[in-house]
Amino acid sequence: MRTTVSPRSKFANLADPIPHKAPAIVVLAAGRSSRMRGRDKLLEDVDGQALLRLMVARARKAGASAVRVVLAEGQTDRAAELRDFTDIEIIHLPAGRDMSDSLKAGIAGLDCAVMILLADLPDLTAHDLYLMLTFAQMHPDAILRAADNKGRAGHPIVFPRDLLPELVKVTGDQGARAVLEQHGARIVHIPLPETRATTDLDTPEDWAAWRKSRA
Repeated sequence: MRTTVSPRSKFANLADPIPHKAPAIVVLAAGRSSRMRGRDKLLEDVDGQALLRLMVARARKAGASAVRVVLAEGQTDRAAELRDFTDIEIIHLPAGRDMSDSLKAGIAGLDCAVMILLADLPDLTAHDLYLMLTFAQMHPDAILRAADNKGRAGHPIVFPRDLLPELVKVTGDQGARAVLEQHGARIVHIPLPETRATTDLDTPEDWAAWRKSRA
């Protein structure tokens, strides 16, 4: 049975101290944009800056204990967008690795809950991330997964600290899917406004339609 909670703006004004350390955020940004026909989706302009830079800036504002970004070796243009962010850690993954390798590199050595954030979700806000981090501190045993306004599961996902040993064992290009299936009873869905949790833009046509919808 799926559990869903409704985060409220009151989380922004919590008076009581939260007993658990804030999760770290790992931004997965090593993908090849293979469906963009030569364009890099993480360098697409969103509100005057590259999508990757915008997403990392939002992660920095969300109140995480640390922010890590996983890039593939050779992605120099992406790295350049983050050059002046001195408070993040950039992890360079050998080129050609899969999603599981990216995930494992991002969480290696962490000793806290972790939010896995895909870098290609332009509608997510810093406040969305903040709400999920706050709820994770209040419910440290739950797997938190963002959902859209129709109940479709999306991203980001916050994994409790005790599941990190399982995450470092995942293989293939399915990322954390096996861990989610194994621990389905612990998943709590956090509904975010509209389709923020599910809008990822993989093709030039996706980008054109998204920009038209915002005009």
